[in-house]
Amino acid sequence: MQSSTGLRLVYRAYMVVFFLFLVAPLVAAGVFAFNDSLFPSLPWNGFTLDWFFSPVEPKLGLFHDERLLRGLENSLYIGVIVAALSVAAGTCNAFLFERRAFPLKGLAYILLIIPLVIPGVILGISILVLASMIANWIDLNFGLFITWLRPGIPLIVLGQFSFLTTITSLVIAARLQKFDMALEEAALNLGAGKLRVLATVTLPFLYPAMFSAFVVAFLVSFENFNTTLMLVGSDAPLTITMYDRMVKAGSTPVLNAVSVVLMLGSGLLALASVLVQREPKA
Repeated sequence: MQSSTGLRLVYRAYMVVFFLFLVAPLVAAGVFAFNDSLFPSLPWNGFTLDWFFSPVEPKLGLFHDERLLRGLENSLYIGVIVAALSVAAGTCNAFLFERRAFPLKGLAYILLIIPLVIPGVILGISILVLASMIANWIDLNFGLFITWLRPGIPLIVLGQFSFLTTITSLVIAARLQKFDMALEEAALNLGAGKLRVLATVTLPFLYPAMFSAFVVAFLVSFENFNTTLMLVGSDAPLTITMYDRMVKAGSTPVLNAVSVVLMLGSGLLALASVLVQREPKA
């Protein structure tokens, strides 16, 4: 009994330390967003909302900083497009790998997983080199300047899509594995066509997983840095804008203010994903 009690105490202490380790950096980042100081560090000089709403330097707030707002807009734009494309492709992949048998299926599955294990920098450089080679060849042989194959938002979308499709495919395929095929068979026996069965029976079952996959893809796209850094052009997303600002001007509490907004937004999306995934009570 004493040994069991001791193990429980050790386990509880470990859990407390573990969650403190996870939460402490987030709390610190959030607290310094409200510190009336030009630097995100102690001492505490009083509470202020200037780093969110101040319209003038040196405490130009997040909601008046045109460069940060433009980066936020670019990140939202890229995230929505990439997430939508990834969910569409991931749904098709889920049906392909769960419902169909085809030659070299195992190899195709390995190729689907590979982008997750390739470092983001390597993935970004590879896409940039390939796109540049194709664009230069077209320009040289046909005199056409293909802008979407040059560094910029289209190439960022392509780069992020290349690995986020893997994530959405796995999430949706896991849900599809739980589907009862008898439901489709019953609908077909009642005279429904295959497209009608897909639209009214199968896809509604997959909607929670598709929504969760969309949320995950959006959040990963929004915070992606390594791959995006290799593919960015003049329209930089928020992560690159924050990095560039920190390199040039050093860390300021306005970056903490951005972190607070992102933490709140991510938390709300995660909560929505959990609520959608909950099974309805009988």
